[in-house]
Amino acid sequence: MAIAQIAIIGRPNVGKSSILNKLARERVSIVDAVPGVTRDRVSVTLELDAPVDLKTREKRWVELSDTGGWGVYTTDEERIDDAGCDLNALTDDIEGQIGAAMTNADLILFVIDAQAGLMPLDHVVTDLLRKRGLADRVRIIANKVDGDSWEAHAMEAAGLGFGEPLCVSATSGRHMRRLRELLWNAAELQGEAPVEEEMKLAIVGCRNAGKSTLINALAGEERCIVSEIAGTTRDAIDVRFDMQDRAFLAIDTAGLRKRKSFSGDVEYYAYHRMLQAIRRADVVLFLVDATRKVSQVDAKLSQELQRQFKPTVIVVNKWDEVDGEASPDAYAEYLTKELRGLDYAPIVLASAIEGEGLEDVVKMAFNLYEQATHREGTGSINGVIKTILKKRGPTSRLGSQAKLFYAAQVATQPPTIALVVNDPKLFEGRYERYLMNRLREELPFSEVPIRLMFSKRSRRDLQALKEGRKE
Repeated sequence: MAIAQIAIIGRPNVGKSSILNKLARERVSIVDAVPGVTRDRVSVTLELDAPVDLKTREKRWVELSDTGGWGVYTTDEERIDDAGCDLNALTDDIEGQIGAAMTNADLILFVIDAQAGLMPLDHVVTDLLRKRGLADRVRIIANKVDGDSWEAHAMEAAGLGFGEPLCVSATSGRHMRRLRELLWNAAELQGEAPVEEEMKLAIVGCRNAGKSTLINALAGEERCIVSEIAGTTRDAIDVRFDMQDRAFLAIDTAGLRKRKSFSGDVEYYAYHRMLQAIRRADVVLFLVDATRKVSQVDAKLSQELQRQFKPTVIVVNKWDEVDGEASPDAYAEYLTKELRGLDYAPIVLASAIEGEGLEDVVKMAFNLYEQATHREGTGSINGVIKTILKKRGPTSRLGSQAKLFYAAQVATQPPTIALVVNDPKLFEGRYERYLMNRLREELPFSEVPIRLMFSKRSRRDLQALKEGRKE
């Protein structure tokens, strides 16, 4: 059975995103007072406990989707973006995402603002639901009921014809337990646990590199809004896939640009959602636009991926638009020069809009995931490192030679190798980079970052390493 699909809809500024975040117990969707912040469908899968009075430990799952606020997608101040584009051009796309969420939903949470009272747009949404034959799936949620005195105001929403509203407050958490119980009951016929994602895949890159187009090409539907307007995507959007008989979660992120060019708080929040997506990810698809030169922003993003030790597939998108005489080998050399430190990352040429190279991208991502989660035997690691040191070991200016007493892999994701040596300073700088490159050649970590940890010999170090190996 499929997981129950729940859509959250309503006019702007009623607190839809706040309700999603409260239920998820994390900041999934960007919250801001400016209308039009949420554009795509922002989804999260929730694991729900049974209501307390049922005295059962049965858990159920729902996929909750936040949508844009119906009817107002820009303000006069925010209508024209920093590039001079009219954001009203996104209206059809945003309404299409709202419509898709409603049509696919098993339950629609129609959110109204109890403190502001019913507005004309609330009645517009009501008419929309009735015209589409979705009225029987609707439950009214009156948000901002921060105390008993607001419940009488909330009851005005019963006049919309969808029954008595459930009064909650996303800010204080008032009656959120009742809302969770409502969702648990909605999942009654959908009670199968979701397949555990084998891999989390973040998609990052500069503005208009083609991230949302790639997501849609993988999904086979318009799951994310694609527009020539830069910065269309703001939230980090999770989309689940089954491909090549394996499951994975792809995370579309906001396009990156120089921080000094940020146009407001929303872009700042989107930037941090992107960083959070990188931290969550097992593997990162780093999209580079083949029709543009590698920018400072690309280089900065490359450094962030290295700092977080993230396995990275460099996806050269829009390769179909490049001059036919362009050489893949020459372009790979160019990327190696421009994206310093990512020379070990595999490069895949692709065209998201044409659907070319996508299977190779996914296959390579799974390959990196397997490398990053592999654990090599201690005997093998010690043998490889001793051979490398014997052939070329570091020495100090005073002639001191490096000695290895013990080495072991103590963690995965990234593969982390701890080495107990006579003098850690001997391994700093160039020799550490040399050792890293040789380990990639000799161990099954050829295309993923490796973390090396050096420490001076002591009984405590040796004992800690051996205990880590046993675990």
